[in-house]
Amino acid sequence: MRFDVLTLFPDLFSSFLKETIPGRAIAKGLVDIRLIDIRSFARGPHRVADDRPYGGGDGMVMKAGPIYRALESVERVGDRIRTILLTPQGRPFSQSLAWELSRMEQLVLICGRYEGVDERVRTEFVDMDLSIGDYVLSGGELAAMVVVDAVSRLVSGVLGGERSNREDSFEDGLLEYPHYTRPRVFRDQEVPAVLLSGDHEKIRLWRRTESLRRTLERRPDLLEKASLTEEDREILAQLRKE
Repeated sequence: MRFDVLTLFPDLFSSFLKETIPGRAIAKGLVDIRLIDIRSFARGPHRVADDRPYGGGDGMVMKAGPIYRALESVERVGDRIRTILLTPQGRPFSQSLAWELSRMEQLVLICGRYEGVDERVRTEFVDMDLSIGDYVLSGGELAAMVVVDAVSRLVSGVLGGERSNREDSFEDGLLEYPHYTRPRVFRDQEVPAVLLSGDHEKIRLWRRTESLRRTLERRPDLLEKASLTEEDREILAQLRKE
């Protein structure tokens, strides 16, 4: 899978592409991430990529021309391509959307800055506006990293275990169960005995119960849309009585 990231600050991605799962996926040849410096497509001796907004107001707006020319430079590697503008006004990012995007062959991510981008970029060249949350960042670069990380780890072969991404939080609409590792006792707290029992069915039931408990306590809103079995409903009924 290929990601093309259009940004005014490509150096922000240096550590991200070396130290993370996407970085390891690049080394394995499973993911290709290209950084395109929007400023290099600005014209004039000073490579100005932003200007004052029409109608007045504070801040600057990224110009349409440099972004358009940067988009034109992107090599298309297949038919399943999605061009995405990262903006707080976009569709909320979620695990289900990450899976949807992972089925694309190529994602082109436009990182906004300042007060945003010229509206004509969005209306003419963008397939999707995408937001990673109801807050404002200084730019779209951090949001792009979130999307690249969440999507690339779903690409086949990127994670070590085939079930690793299937057991994450939100995969079935629930929060994930607690995890433990060595030592068995830490500051007088012991690993739950069931996890040491070797009884796979008991472990499965404990993990499911704890996943439901954690979701009920921390994110009960998720239960309204979660895919619940009859067993899940029975467990929830018991948890609500506790």
